[in-house]
Amino acid sequence: MTNLIRLYDFDGGIHPAENKTQSTGQPIQQAPIAPQLILPLHQHIGAPAEPLVKVGDAVLKGQMLAEANGFVSVPLHAPTSGTISAIEPRQVPHASGLEELCIVIDSDGKDEWIERQGLLAKRGVDDIRDLEATELVSHISDCGIAGMGGAGFPTAVKLHTGKRDISTLILNGAECEPYITADDMLMRERAQQVISGAQILLHILGAKRCLIGVEDNKPEAVEALNAALVELHEEHHIDVVAIPTKYPSGGEKQLIQILTGEEVPAGGIPADLGIVCQNVGTVAAISDAVYHGTPLISRITTLTGDANQQPGNWEVLLGTPANFLLQQAGYQQQKRERVIMGGPMMGFALPSLDLPVVKTTNCLLAPTDKELPPNDIAMACIRCGMCADACPAELLPQQLYWFSKAQEFDKAEQHNLFDCIECGACSYVCPSHIPLVQYYRYAKGAVREERAAQSKAEKAKERFENRVARQEREKAEKEAKRKARAEAATKAQSAKKAATPAAATAAPANNAELEKLQKQLDGAQSALKKTQEKLDNAREDAAQSEKIPAFEAALEKTQEKIKTLAKQIAEAKKAAKAAPASATDSDKGDPNSPERLKKKWETAQARLETAQKRLADAKEQGLDTVAALEEGIAKQQTRVDEAKAAYDASLSAGSANGTSAAAAAVPAFDPAELEKLQKQLAAAQTAKSKTEEKIAAAKEDPEKADKVPAFESALAKTQDKIKDLAKQIAAAKKAEKAAQKAAESAPEHVASDKGDPNTPERLQRKLETLQARLDTAMTRLQQAEADGLDTVDALKAGIERQQGKVDEVKAQLAAAQNGVATKSTNESAASGSETDSPASANTDSTSTASNEQLEALEKKIRAQQDRVAKAQERLTMAQEQGLETVDALSKAVNKQQDKLNALQTELSQLQAGATAEGDA
Repeated sequence: MTNLIRLYDFDGGIHPAENKTQSTGQPIQQAPIAPQLILPLHQHIGAPAEPLVKVGDAVLKGQMLAEANGFVSVPLHAPTSGTISAIEPRQVPHASGLEELCIVIDSDGKDEWIERQGLLAKRGVDDIRDLEATELVSHISDCGIAGMGGAGFPTAVKLHTGKRDISTLILNGAECEPYITADDMLMRERAQQVISGAQILLHILGAKRCLIGVEDNKPEAVEALNAALVELHEEHHIDVVAIPTKYPSGGEKQLIQILTGEEVPAGGIPADLGIVCQNVGTVAAISDAVYHGTPLISRITTLTGDANQQPGNWEVLLGTPANFLLQQAGYQQQKRERVIMGGPMMGFALPSLDLPVVKTTNCLLAPTDKELPPNDIAMACIRCGMCADACPAELLPQQLYWFSKAQEFDKAEQHNLFDCIECGACSYVCPSHIPLVQYYRYAKGAVREERAAQSKAEKAKERFENRVARQEREKAEKEAKRKARAEAATKAQSAKKAATPAAATAAPANNAELEKLQKQLDGAQSALKKTQEKLDNAREDAAQSEKIPAFEAALEKTQEKIKTLAKQIAEAKKAAKAAPASATDSDKGDPNSPERLKKKWETAQARLETAQKRLADAKEQGLDTVAALEEGIAKQQTRVDEAKAAYDASLSAGSANGTSAAAAAVPAFDPAELEKLQKQLAAAQTAKSKTEEKIAAAKEDPEKADKVPAFESALAKTQDKIKDLAKQIAAAKKAEKAAQKAAESAPEHVASDKGDPNTPERLQRKLETLQARLDTAMTRLQQAEADGLDTVDALKAGIERQQGKVDEVKAQLAAAQNGVATKSTNESAASGSETDSPASANTDSTSTASNEQLEALEKKIRAQQDRVAKAQERLTMAQEQGLETVDALSKAVNKQQDKLNALQTELSQLQAGATAEGDA
């Protein structure tokens, strides 16, 4: 030291027994490699590191095992070579005794290094001053260096001083805690590492001076440091200062006050005064990292206490279990086993000796009961004031004790609770043996929990207030819309008598507004998806955690916007739907006129195209509305087909002569559409059977158990589709029945053969329909046989019945065609004999009337037989498909059969009367 340094003092402090000579009799020893190393990912203040390896990986010494997870974090490196045997939660050395994620290495004994190189050699420079400060800080962070004398604060973060000008660098070599000599032995044996590390930090910080504070009970360390200064030619830039021995002079704030006379303000940091303070062990690790490329994988740890037969200092690999290390010092297990990590003033007892050495483990103290007796039972405070005299932070420990005990944490905080450094001086001097520090730690934890709860409550309150404001805003908007609708209704009533063009011109405006709203809705849905992705990323990234509330607020706002747009679109569609109705009144009297049906078809087609466009956008954006849109499109396609069929039917009906208004109002029936629906139903039933088979197989196979919910969801959708198709088929058949009734009740001049169902033309159409049904049934049978369904036998029976009907109609058609020729011959013969017997005119006229009645009744019976056959066919199909309409169809078959029986009875009576008249 070449400069005279004025020393200051701090209030309070104590002078406990030092007990340091027990462990300084031997030089630093190298501890052997343990068979298994346990490396917690959280050995520092800040976020735990993120693993880069997996179980079973082979690693080399110095290899990075976990990377830093955020700004306030450091990586973790392998202390030796071996294999990763586990990555799991294990108990860590902490006063709480909790578990954290750890990486476990089974060492192979080879201690094989990765390729490493110092930063100077890597950059090809000879002087540390040729490197940029930012590059040095980044290298220190990559080597996993954290504070080795206190709480383990990441060193690189401490060197980021921002815009503050740093004038003084202070190295802490006081080591005031009793029993601990790790820093003392480091300064004695590796003083040049400490000085070279100080040179690196001076270059990074741009500081003008460096002070190394060492207690005056370490003369060997002071001498070694001064010698290293001379060897490295730093005696004019760095000063080694011997300070008086007093506990806790090694505290950061106390050492700064001793060397500079300045006090760090409450809630502040040393950098606010232009000072940076580092531990000498941390500085030595920085020197190894920069000059040799060695990451922080080991540290010097003091093993002392009367339970150790060979106390001393060992350089030990991080992750070494405490019991393995204690064996090197000849640890003798006591009746009341107690091993303290740290010193007797600020350390804590280990709950288990299996816990590992970490970056902040400077001492393992194994005292006997005689050496360090158990704590006495606490007694009442006698208000002696000795705690206040001993407090180095100039607090009022007695008042803090009362407030903490009474849980009056707000008052404790007002008395500067968080300025307490938990040095234990107050507990040491307390004649009542009150564990004051434990009370303060409890109060600090309670205050932190209360702050977190308060912050959470404030956020909840803010969200609630935003929600109330949004609801008020929506309420005001609804009221404004209601008033607007009322005004619009008033205007509509006044403008009801306006001309048709005025209403017609409003339709394009409504369409333009609807298109605008739809574009806004699409944009809002896209923004919602992007905001959700940002929110998920922020929840996964701790560095973006402060953005989560903003993303949640934006997400909620976008959701409300989507709801508002959906309501506006619904209102716009309602207005657009009402506009055409008020625009034209020419066809209001007949909803089945060609003009109205064409408009209905075009409207349905436009809606179908819009729905298809929205489905394409939803698939592109990956929305969860795809299934609902596909179902809606299928239904809309059905409406388009029905509207087009109705329009075509109206055109055909309009072109026919003598078509009545009643016939025009009959719902359109398309046999092809009915056949299409039946095919869809068969396919849906096949899909249902396959899905049920998949569910059964998945339930039996544990590997596919996670697929069961998806299969059950698909089965539910298929069942819904089957029900919907069954309803559509029933509606189509109802339309078919209505069409048949309308055809039967139509006048004779509408169609020449409608009164007789057995004309060749009617029989030909009936044969074609039956043949188409037979072909469909055979196709369904082939599909059922291919799929192995249980409906094969029922389908075969139905095909046999259908084939019989086809053959029967073929025979009727052949007979009808022959009967037409015979009838024409008989009619010509009858016309030739009409003049032969005028006297028999009256008899012939009576006979002719009776024959006409019989012929008309026979036609009715044949038509009724046809209805009974069709009803029976529908009943059979419903029974095969397991539909819900079986009971209703059974009643209909019985009703039609009763009508047929009544007609046959009437025919018998008429024939008996005709026979009696002939006999007379």
